[in-house]
Amino acid sequence: MNGVGVGAARQPEDPWTVLGLVLWSADYLKEKGVEHARLDAEHLLAHALGSTRLQLYLQFDRPLDAAELAAFKPLLQRRARREPLQYVVGRAAFRHLDLAVDPRVLIPRPETEVLVDAVLEWARARGDGEAEGLDALDLGTGSGCIALALLTEGSFRRVVATDASVDALVVAGANAATAGVASRWDGRLGRLFEPLATGERFHVVVSNPPYVARSEAGELDPEVRDWEPAAALFGGPEGLDVLDALVAGAGERLNAGGLLALEIGLGQADRVAALIRATGAFGEPRGRRDLTGRPRILLAERG
Repeated sequence: MNGVGVGAARQPEDPWTVLGLVLWSADYLKEKGVEHARLDAEHLLAHALGSTRLQLYLQFDRPLDAAELAAFKPLLQRRARREPLQYVVGRAAFRHLDLAVDPRVLIPRPETEVLVDAVLEWARARGDGEAEGLDALDLGTGSGCIALALLTEGSFRRVVATDASVDALVVAGANAATAGVASRWDGRLGRLFEPLATGERFHVVVSNPPYVARSEAGELDPEVRDWEPAAALFGGPEGLDVLDALVAGAGERLNAGGLLALEIGLGQADRVAALIRATGAFGEPRGRRDLTGRPRILLAERG
């Protein structure tokens, strides 16, 4: 493709086919350091054509016209600059949800699906009837992925979702409308507990807070470091600033027996568990591992 700059041998008069463009683009993205180059090339072309990856496989030999190539080229260029695939196509999958995402919000991760699993299991264990009336507080909602998963899967009556970013709340609100739960999603602007009324309490306080240490910024992939919102990533020098404030304030916002559910960074489990114990408001914290077997979730019930 003119101006993109890959050196695969190809005659100018040869038409681009679906397969040919996928293979060429995969080589190009690989040269740029993209990890899953072939998969991303397929996603980008499917998005440009308004189709699915499966539909691409069924038409690998089809020639592409000039309009289709023109639609694809800027997408490829953006991904080659290491812009995350989800931002390029404007969508991210989270459990059963198809969420709108852009650089105003963090891209939902599989680790956070484990956090949602833990909350849903806890809610179900309380009994079917009681689960219908549960209220949850999602701190730092971002795209709204946690809140919307609870509302669509767990029969929660209501989720209050706070965020310090008005832009994030705009994205989350749009996702709530798309998911059909806008009437039960209550987005509020402010840091952590600030937007809550005096005495307002919940059955669940859940959060995937910023927990990356500033010193670890250089270790992050360009897709994360250069594109995702820093305020949603970094939790101070050691990654614990937001977690500390969150744990300190959670006790007074939970009903007796309520659940505190947190996603944490690698190596933080012992320190965050100590913070929870120090409040004197919770039972013994228990952990849960992510899909790679690493400690990622902490759960504690209000005494």
